[in-house]
Amino acid sequence: MTTKQRGRPRSFDRPTALEQATMAFWEHGYETTSVSDLTRVMGISAPSLYAAFGDKKALFEEVVESYAVNYGAYGGRAFAEEPTARGALGRMLVEAADVFTDPSHPRGCLMISAATNCSNPEVEEALRARRASNLASFEERIRRGVDAGELPAGTDTGTLARFYGAVLQGMSQQARDGATRAELEAIGETAMRAWPTAGGPDGVRQATRSL
Repeated sequence: MTTKQRGRPRSFDRPTALEQATMAFWEHGYETTSVSDLTRVMGISAPSLYAAFGDKKALFEEVVESYAVNYGAYGGRAFAEEPTARGALGRMLVEAADVFTDPSHPRGCLMISAATNCSNPEVEEALRARRASNLASFEERIRRGVDAGELPAGTDTGTLARFYGAVLQGMSQQARDGATRAELEAIGETAMRAWPTAGGPDGVRQATRSL
């Protein structure tokens, strides 16, 4: 009698599986992406998913971290590399237009769209906290611009940060609705015309022409 040997569990490429999960959550959001959807696109069984990533919420948390590094880092780069606050915010919007419409992945921003109709308060709050952190970084960069004399001393840095945050969120939804990269870039250019400058109205027009 032949004894059947127990086979080893099928291995899988973890980074590839995480990327596939990222695409699923990005396209469909947290709420409507089921565990069966995830196991199908990742090519693994439910027990393997739980063993490798934990539950759906834990997997999504890892997806968000991966997304921030691989797709959402354009803002941080712009803020680190551009010498002016206006240059940093303007570049962020231009690069967002590129990322949001890249045909190699779902449209828009995962952190903006993934919590739509989400019934998990912890997931919703985690994404809200990330968006709030982004707004805080906008305000901090704008405040540095005020201190450097790039913007008027009385600039409402909080409101200006929220304005560009709203533009970014709107661009994400526009991308989900089919807007082209050129159309989103035009939105960004229009938004930058609202940028206050220490030089007054003439300075605004000159800065707009140089964008």
